[in-house]
Formats: sequence, structure tokens, C-alpha cells
Amino acid sequence: MRDLMALTSQPDIISLAGGLPDMSAFPAEVMGKVTAQIAAESSVKALQYGPTEGLEDVRDAIAEVMAAEGMTGIDPQDVLVTSGGQQVIDLVCRTLIDPGDVIIAEAPTYPGAVPCFGSFQADVVQIEMDADGMRIDELEETLDRLAAEGRTPKFIYTIPTFHNPGGVTMSLPRRKRLVEVARERELLILEDNPYGLLRYEGEPLPTLYSLDGGEFVIYLGTFSKILSAGIRVGWAVAPRPVFQKLNIGKQAADLCSSSLSQMFVATYFRSGLWAEQLDVFKELYRRRRDVMLDSLADFFGPEAAWTAPQGGLFLWATLPDYIDTTDLLVRALEENVAFVPGRAAYLDGRGGSSMRLNFSGVAEDDIREGVRRIGKVVHEQVALYGTLTGAAPAVPAAPPVPAIDAGATPGAAANVVPLPRRDSDDGRARGSR
Repeated sequence: MRDLMALTSQPDIISLAGGLPDMSAFPAEVMGKVTAQIAAESSVKALQYGPTEGLEDVRDAIAEVMAAEGMTGIDPQDVLVTSGGQQVIDLVCRTLIDPGDVIIAEAPTYPGAVPCFGSFQADVVQIEMDADGMRIDELEETLDRLAAEGRTPKFIYTIPTFHNPGGVTMSLPRRKRLVEVARERELLILEDNPYGLLRYEGEPLPTLYSLDGGEFVIYLGTFSKILSAGIRVGWAVAPRPVFQKLNIGKQAADLCSSSLSQMFVATYFRSGLWAEQLDVFKELYRRRRDVMLDSLADFFGPEAAWTAPQGGLFLWATLPDYIDTTDLLVRALEENVAFVPGRAAYLDGRGGSSMRLNFSGVAEDDIREGVRRIGKVVHEQVALYGTLTGAAPAVPAAPPVPAIDAGATPGAAANVVPLPRRDSDDGRARGSR
């Protein structure tokens, strides 16, 4: 992933690989006003160390953001400001994981979490997903098996809303059951929620944190997707004993997050512009999602399947199992286009025929051209397979994350694992299950 990000920073490559928000949609004049205000009123504070847990004004802004997702009554004193959401994952592992400890994660999982889990030598057990998110029945079976082996997971890591990379959202019945399982078995959940406010259609679902009340759920949030990735400000809200340990780990890691970045957040939120700017981002990303879905229908052909997310920044495409997307990436880079191969989202070698595609950070014309270039390489591989084997092209095996209709009602088929194939009216969820 690190090498891929370096490659895709080259200007001649259309990158559908990163998870980049489009900061060209953030008004330069607003940034100028905010930074000028900081320089005029608070330059000494902005250039100084701050408290490890974060500046009070930023923690107030975080409570405001969480309230917008239905998590009212957050005590700012329970908020730990971090250097991006990625640091929360690192701090939770630093606090809880010894080599060999078990972490439960979805299959696939966030590619950025994979090296973090690996660096702490965790034993990561991945639970399959379908159109309703993590399969809680499989989770419970896995927990029973681990208990019989005398092993208890240190935490369950999940991205329940607009999953990265899967693009699916955990249904309400599964959310409720997951919280019940955590309570029954006294397990911690790390809820990673960078995308929850980036909803383009459908009704919001309660976060795991709101369902749990903060007893067993550690909540991870970030300003990277709703304000700016470059300011590197994220946060954790955790049960008090866990919060105290995370705070110690934060102090050991970097003493405190950037005071200048935190003051940018605090000053910007005092302006009251954040909700209006969020709407700008949502409309932009919704259009780009639609362009990508239409382009996949036009250029990938019947051999491919993909998810149709209701929000977030990613979708997950699956090709026939005779196509290895890690090898496919090499050919795609020759066409000056990039994506994330599916194996980056697994710790056991799975995902070889899948890929993650990002639609937020690239202009609409480039999305369409990028998908066309990848589709060209896919068709070459399908034709080569047919030539070598004499077999007719076939639709891919059921993907780990089945494609879903963008207009489906969240949670409508919760706890139903084998979903029947259905035809899409507009072609956007071709191969959906």
C-alpha cells in the first residue's frame, strides 16, 4: 500500500486507489480567513504544546459532530484528540495487544488497519460479510470456537457504516445483536466511523456507540473525510478505564496532536460553516459515485460484480477467480490507472480476484476514463482465459461482499446470508446478490 500510494502520486496516473477527499471543494478563502484569524488572535497558543487529550474547543467541536449522528450528550472530557483516525487504531493496539492476541475484523477489512495489526503481531480472525455487513452468526460461531481453545479476542474491529473497502452498511438488527454479543461476552468493539456523515441516500442508522451507550464500544472518528485530511485530526471516545490507558499511550507516542491543526478545527467550527460545507462534499461525491457505477456497467462487462454504496468513498468490485488483481494492477499501471488489489484487505491471502475503487478524489471524466482503462485490461484477461481454456466467460463466484442495489432499504434483509441474484434496472449493481 505504501509503494502504491507513492506511485499514484504521479500526475500522469489516474488513481482510483486512495481514500482521498477532494479538497479543491473546500473554499480557499475560508482557509485563508481561518488561518488569518488564528495568526491574529491565537498564534502563541497555536505554536505551543497542548494537553495530551486535546484542546477543549476541539473536543467541543467533536461532541457537536457526534451529535449530528445521533450521539447526544457526549462529555468532551471523554474525548481523546489524536493525529488522525489512524492513530486511534494504533493506540488501541498499543493498549490492548500483546503478540499472539486475537483481534476480530471483517473480511475484507480496512487496508490501513492490516499493517497496524501486523506490527503488533496480532492473530487477526476475519469474519465474512454480505450485503448487510458482518455476519453476526459467523462471529458467534467463531467466538465459541475461540472460547473452546481458551482464547478471548481483545477487541472486535468494525466499520459498520459505508464499509472501507466493502461499501456496504451493517443492518440495524445486526448492529443490535453485535452490541448484545459484546455485552454478553464482555468484549470491546472498536467502531471505526470516518464516513457516517457522508450519506447520499437512505435513512441513517444508529452508531454502535449510541446503541451501546459507551460501555463496550470505543468510537473512532476523524475530520479527514468531512473537513480536511491534511490537518490530521481524529478522535476516540472510550469507556473511562480504556480512555485513561489510551491517553497514556498517546503521551508516549507524540505528547500531543498539533495545536495549530486543532485550532484550525476549533476556529472553523466556530464559524458555523461545517454543515454547509459537508453538503457540498456529499453532493460532489454522490455524483462521482453515480459516474463510477455507470462506468462499471459500461466497461467491466458481465464477468464482474460490484457493490453500490449508499455513502462513503469506496466500492468493492469482484472479478472471476482466474483473474488475480495484484497481477492485474501491474497491467493497469501500464495504462496509467491504479486501484487497490483485494489482498490488501485480508491477512490470510484471500481477496485475490477483488479490488477497491475510490470515487471521491478524482474528477468525473477521469473516473470514467480510469474505469475504461481497467475494463480494457479485464477484457484482455477474460479473452486470454477463454483462448487458453476454450471456456466461455463466466460470471464471478459470489464475492465476499455481494453487490447490492444502491436503492435498497438498509437492514431490509438482515441476517439473511444467501441473497438471491436479481437483475438491476439501471445496470449499476450488475451481478448483485
